Amino acid sequence: MSIALNLYYKGKNGAAKMFMEEMERSGLADHIRNKDGNESYEYFYSVRDKETILLVDRWKDSDALHFHHNSDDMKKIAELKDKYELQVKVERYVTEETRN
Repeated sequence: MSIALNLYYKGKNGAAKMFMEEMERSGLADHIRNKDGNESYEYFYSVRDKETILLVDRWKDSDALHFHHNSDDMKKIAELKDKYELQVKVERYVTEETRN
C-alpha cells in the first residue's frame, strides 16, 4: 500500500512559486524526502495556471504519513503557507498491492 497526496498550492503574484523555492532553498523539502517512509516529494508547475504549484507527496503507509503530519515540519510548512497567503487543495489516493 502507498498513500499519494496531490497538494495544489495557489496564490497571487508568484507566491506559490516563492513558497516552493523557499521549501527547497531552506532544505525543508529535502528533509521531508529523507524521512523514513517518504517515497516521493516533488513539485510541478501548472501549464494552465501560473499561480498554482502541484506537490506530489507519497508515503509508504498511513503510519509514515501520520508521523509526518504530527511533526515540526508541518508547523514550518503551515508558517510558510501563511507567509505566502496560499490556499491549498488536497487530493488523497491509496494504492493497493495486488496478488496474482
